Amino acid sequence: MLHGRTALVTGSLDGIGFAIAGALAAQGARVMLNGFGEAGLIAERLATLREHGVAAEYHGADLTKPADIVDLVAATERSLGPVDILVNNAVARHWDSIEDYPPEKWEQALAVNLTAPFHLMRLTMAGMKQRRYGRIINLASTYGLRGMARRADYCATKHGLVGLTRVAALEGLDFNVTANALCPGAVDTPNTRRTLATRRAQSGASEEETMRAFMVGKQPSGRLVAPERVAALAVFLCGEAAADITGTPIAVDGGWLAS
Repeated sequence: MLHGRTALVTGSLDGIGFAIAGALAAQGARVMLNGFGEAGLIAERLATLREHGVAAEYHGADLTKPADIVDLVAATERSLGPVDILVNNAVARHWDSIEDYPPEKWEQALAVNLTAPFHLMRLTMAGMKQRRYGRIINLASTYGLRGMARRADYCATKHGLVGLTRVAALEGLDFNVTANALCPGAVDTPNTRRTLATRRAQSGASEEETMRAFMVGKQPSGRLVAPERVAALAVFLCGEAAADITGTPIAVDGGWLAS
């Protein structure tokens, strides 16, 4: 379905990002990975994508640095071709009350979660419009649609990302360029599993009890969202059947926002 397309996926060495990268590669897209990781992990991830018979590369851009972002796009275009599919998945976050929030953590979250997507869209949308095809998928989280205490950076930047997505959608209407915000709830990622393991160790509770406590105030389904399901939705949004879905925050949250 996506043969001949080039995808750039930030924060894509594990979790949702790598699931999306793998799903796009399985549909024939060339993929540029990005994120921080050991050489062995990067080689393993590239090998996995290349098993689909597509070209895959890696760029270690630090998304807090605009010059790195420019180089990321340029490197993608040199090695894989113009960017047709942009997935802004990389994230920075910190937990604290507003009055105790470290200013440097706030600045980092703004840079990674909101400014980097803006620059990546700025650098790729003109080409998408010229080729009359583009798909922008921004990972915005349920926290892009609601608030939570001690999550100032995450809620603020994800709300901003939803707004930026809507603007991009309107600007892309006449060019077959869509922009949507995926809003997953609690997803089964390495980070989530580490959080659950820490809580279980601290409480001495069972795995089932720890999961139940973790889900309080979250998704009524009582289970973590599989990253592959988020990835499948991303792939669908890249296809022709989704050409009229744009400017939309789409929840994948086990009923969280319905409760």
